[in-house]
Amino acid sequence: MRHSALFLAALAFALGCFQSSSTPLEYTWDAGWMRLPEGVALGNTHGCVALDAQGQVYLNTDSEQAIMVFAPDGTFLRAMGKELVGGLHGMEIVQADGVETLWVAHTGLHQVRQLNMEGEMLRQWDWPEISQKYGSAGEYKPTSVTVLPDGRFFVADGYGKGWVHAFSAEGDWQFCFGGPGTEAGKFQTPHGITWDETIQRLVVADRENRQLQVFHPDGTLDRVVATPLNRPCHVDAGPEGWLVAELEGRVSVLKRDGTVLAHLGEQANPDLRARNGVDRDLWHDGMFLSPHCAAWGKDGDLWVVDWNFRGRLNRLVRKTR
Repeated sequence: MRHSALFLAALAFALGCFQSSSTPLEYTWDAGWMRLPEGVALGNTHGCVALDAQGQVYLNTDSEQAIMVFAPDGTFLRAMGKELVGGLHGMEIVQADGVETLWVAHTGLHQVRQLNMEGEMLRQWDWPEISQKYGSAGEYKPTSVTVLPDGRFFVADGYGKGWVHAFSAEGDWQFCFGGPGTEAGKFQTPHGITWDETIQRLVVADRENRQLQVFHPDGTLDRVVATPLNRPCHVDAGPEGWLVAELEGRVSVLKRDGTVLAHLGEQANPDLRARNGVDRDLWHDGMFLSPHCAAWGKDGDLWVVDWNFRGRLNRLVRKTR
């Protein structure tokens, strides 16, 4: 019975799993997109995915290939960041004055770094001792970073003490907000953070409170998004709204008011959700395992990273009418 349910769910997704009555969102699962050379493997995927202006895809892994780069057609181009092995967790590509840079959060090094697109370090920020929230660097384990158009940036300490830290464009620590708790404005694992330019707000994936929270850039709470979510790890803002990677086997697309436009690729077997050690014989096209990060691509295509010891990056192609 379970195998039948798995097959039918995967088939439904692969054939164009979702259609909303208001805004049609239909996708097909591109199982053969990634082309790795002989002898090259992803390794554990416990980070993020981002796309540059040319449509090249950047993927974090826990291996010495900490940042792997793919062409838009899935061809593997290069790997970089050997010194970042183990703990590279959050990543955002930022364009300023026509130049792109990579911003990364590293849980093991207790740092945020700005890199050029060849992986060379431009700037770094260690633990914010000035905040007086930490007794040592080891208590600070940043999981996500987002940069505003004016150069200010925010760091979510998702695996540490649950604060979001604000920095000036010059890189100076300014203030923090949040901290641990279940009430509005507090966090239980602020795992992901993004800036939504459309509404001029920060959106935080408050994973263990199973919700998104929206903040003004001064750190004051705008609202809590009441839509039930399955442990949201990451949120990406795009033209359709918010793309949310949910660790318990699902990706959702929400309007900015929290209305669900799509639940995509929901894992039919609860035993396979939010588990790192699921081997390939239990993978099914059309169903996620443990979505850890998701990114909008050109023309509404989606890229989704599963938290998996073998490494799994999924591409979903937007169907057009």
